[in-house]
Amino acid sequence: MTRPITIALLDEIQDGFNRHDVDGILSHFADDCEWLMARGPSAPEGRRCVGKVEIAEVLRSRYAQIPDMRWEEMRHWICDDTKALSEWVVRGTPTGGEPFEYLGCDLWEFRDGMVTRKDTYWKFIG
Repeated sequence: MTRPITIALLDEIQDGFNRHDVDGILSHFADDCEWLMARGPSAPEGRRCVGKVEIAEVLRSRYAQIPDMRWEEMRHWICDDTKALSEWVVRGTPTGGEPFEYLGCDLWEFRDGMVTRKDTYWKFIG
């Protein structure tokens, strides 16, 4: 069944990220999903994670390393019935590290209301 892309849906997905609810987040993702992370070893895309298992591992590791990670000042735009954009400020403090704060965005792609691709960008000051 097709779900429409709505601001409420994007908020629900984002709430899962802020609750660190990996299963809740991935309940909105298609089985063949991919996530292009903002940082990683492969130019130009950073790090490509494919499938729910790999994305779950990355999220659980990230939340363990940054237990207070949160996305705030959220704004969403819906482009059409397959694409949306979210802008946010991500904040957190890695265990044993310094606090961070980045302005970023996600470019979302959907099929039948399920996330097929999340492409993340953020401003890195330095």
